[in-house]
Amino acid sequence: MPVHNKEIADILNEVADYLEIKGKNEYRINSYRNAARTILGLSESISKMAEDEKDIQSLSDIGESMAKKIAEIARTGKLKQLEKLKKQFPGSLRDIMKLEQLGPQRTKILYEELNIESVEELKKAATEGKIKKLEGFGEKTTQNILKEIKQFSYKGGSQRFKLHEAEEIIQPMLRYLEKEIDDITIAGSYRRMKETVGDIDLVGAGKDAQKAMEHFVKYDEVQDVLSHGESRSSVRLRAGLQVDIRLVKKKSLGAAKLYFTGSKVHTVALRKMAKENNYKVNEYGIYKGKKRLAGKTEKEMYEKLGLQYIKPELRENMGEIEAAQKDKLPGLLKLKNIKGDLHTHTHATDGKNSLKEMAEAAREKGYSYFAVTEHSKKVSMAGGLDEKELEKQIREIDELNKKMKNFKIIKGIEVDILEDGTLDLPDDILKELDLVICAIHYNMKLSKKKQTRRILKAMENPYFNILAHPTGRMINKRSGYDMDMDEVMKEAADHGCYLEINSNPDRIDLNDKHIRKAREKGVKLAISTDAHSIGNLEYIKYGVAQARRGWLGKDDIINTRSWKDLKELLKR
Repeated sequence: MPVHNKEIADILNEVADYLEIKGKNEYRINSYRNAARTILGLSESISKMAEDEKDIQSLSDIGESMAKKIAEIARTGKLKQLEKLKKQFPGSLRDIMKLEQLGPQRTKILYEELNIESVEELKKAATEGKIKKLEGFGEKTTQNILKEIKQFSYKGGSQRFKLHEAEEIIQPMLRYLEKEIDDITIAGSYRRMKETVGDIDLVGAGKDAQKAMEHFVKYDEVQDVLSHGESRSSVRLRAGLQVDIRLVKKKSLGAAKLYFTGSKVHTVALRKMAKENNYKVNEYGIYKGKKRLAGKTEKEMYEKLGLQYIKPELRENMGEIEAAQKDKLPGLLKLKNIKGDLHTHTHATDGKNSLKEMAEAAREKGYSYFAVTEHSKKVSMAGGLDEKELEKQIREIDELNKKMKNFKIIKGIEVDILEDGTLDLPDDILKELDLVICAIHYNMKLSKKKQTRRILKAMENPYFNILAHPTGRMINKRSGYDMDMDEVMKEAADHGCYLEINSNPDRIDLNDKHIRKAREKGVKLAISTDAHSIGNLEYIKYGVAQARRGWLGKDDIINTRSWKDLKELLKR
C-alpha cells in the first residue's frame, strides 16, 4: 500500500510541531520542515524511492538520518519517533497550532498556563477573557483567535482537501478502477477545479456493475466501506477522503457526468430551463414524457437545451448559462498557451535547485523564457538578496544566457513592499532587471485603508511590474490581508501594472471572483508557479485552471506572449 507524499510530509511536520512545543533547537525543527517541503515539491512518489535510502538522500535538505525516517514512514505508514511524542502531548494540540494567530510557541503557553488542549477549550477561554491576560496575547489577539475559529470550519468540522492533495490520492485509485470500469471520470468540484474538495465523485459505465463495485470497495487504501450497492457505492480512504462512485449505462454517461459534476446551482438552473420547455433533466438524460431525448454526451445534453457547451470550470451559475444561450462563452486559456514562468526561486535564496537546473527544466517544458525572482533582503529567513548579491546573480544570468539558444532567462526579483509602500531595494538596482515582482510578506494585519495605501504607493514606483500573490491568502490557513481590491485593480490599470495568479496549490491566489473582476476592469494577469524546485514548475496547471474558472482566455494573460511582446508589456 503506497504512502503518499502528503502523508509523509504531514508526519514530518507533526514531529516538527511537537519538537517546537518541547523547545528543541531551531535547526533540528527546521530539518523536518525543510524535508517536508522537499517531499511536497516532488512530482514523483517518494515511496518508490524508499527501497534505497541513498536515493532519498540525493534530495535537497535530506541527510542520512532523515532519509531513514522517511524510509520508515514509506514502509510502515508510521514513525516511531512521532508515536512517542504523541504520548507526551494531547493530539488535539495540533488543531490549535494550525490557527494563524498561534503556532507551537503560543500553543505551549496556553497548554502550560491554562491547560487548554482543544479548539473548543480555546474558544471558551477566549470568550471568558482568560487568554487576553496572558503575556504576549492581549485583547486584539483574543478577538482574532475567535474570528478565525468561526471563519475556518475545517478546524472542528469536515476536512477539505486542497486540489493537489486530492489529486495525489485519487489518481492512483483512478488507474486501479480503469481496469474494470469503462469511461470513468472524476466529477464534482474536482472536475470544476475548485481550490479545495470535500469529497470525490466518480462516474463511469461498467459492463458488469457488480464486479466493478466489488473491485471498487477492495481498493487497498479503503479504510471504511460506507455503502455498497449494485450501481453506487461509497468509501472512505485511509487519507480521510470520501469517494462516491456511480455507474450508469453508456447511453446515460453524459447526463451522469453533467449531473454529478455540478455545481448544484448550475444543474438546478438547467432543470428550471428544461421545465420551461416541458422537459425533465436527471442523471439519466433529458426526457419529454417517457421519451428520452439526450444523455449519451454532455454536449448533446447542452445542445438539447439550446445551449453552447459549457466547460466544467464555468459551471457555477455565474452567468455562463446566459452567455451560452447567446453563444457568447469565452474561449478559455489552455496550458499550452503559457510561454514561460515569471516567478521562481533557486538555491540562491530558499529554492532547492540551481539557476542552471531550473532554467533547463523550464526549457524542457517547452517554455520560451523563464524568470528567476529571488526574495529581497527583507525576507532574511529565506536568505533574501541584497544589492551586491543581486548584482552577482545578474552577471550569472547574463553568462548563462550567452549559452542558451532560443531561450531567455529573465532577470527578476521578488521585492518586498515595506509598510510605508516603498520597495525593499533601491531603484538603481531595480532598473537593471527585466522584471520586478512586488510582494507583501510582513505586516499583514494592517487596516484595510493602510494596506490598500501601502500597495497603491508601491505601484507608483516606475519599476513595479507584477503584484505577487495579491491577497496573501493561504488555503485552509489564512484568509489574507484586508485591502480594497477595486482600488488596487484601478491603480494597476492606470499604471500599467499586472496582478499575479499564483499557482502554488497552497495559495492559488487570486481567487476566481477576483479574476473575473480583473477581466471586467481590463487588468491583465500573469500566471506563475512561485516554484522553489524543479518539481514545482508543474504547479502551472493549477493557475491555468483558476484562470479558466475566472473566464480568462489567452489574451488576458501576459505570459502567453513571446518574450519580444512581453518585454514591451513590462515597460512602464
